[in-house]
Amino acid sequence: MAGCLVGMVQVELLEDTRAQVVRLETGRACTVERVELPADAREGDVVVDGRREPDATALRVLEVALRRARLAVPVPPGLEL
Repeated sequence: MAGCLVGMVQVELLEDTRAQVVRLETGRACTVERVELPADAREGDVVVDGRREPDATALRVLEVALRRARLAVPVPPGLEL
């Protein structure tokens, strides 16, 4: 399924021989052979046209952190969880 690696994808899961990636344009997940990814790819990395993109990965991490912060519910003082 090399077609899954065309464009921008995020590595979701790495296994011994396979990996699950998500196409960022569509949100669609697919499974690829791990050897099709860059050798230094890790879970969470953004891969563009077969190359790991550290800047795109950092931007994605920031976007997720900002979204989580917006969705966070503050804990009232004195409430123990």
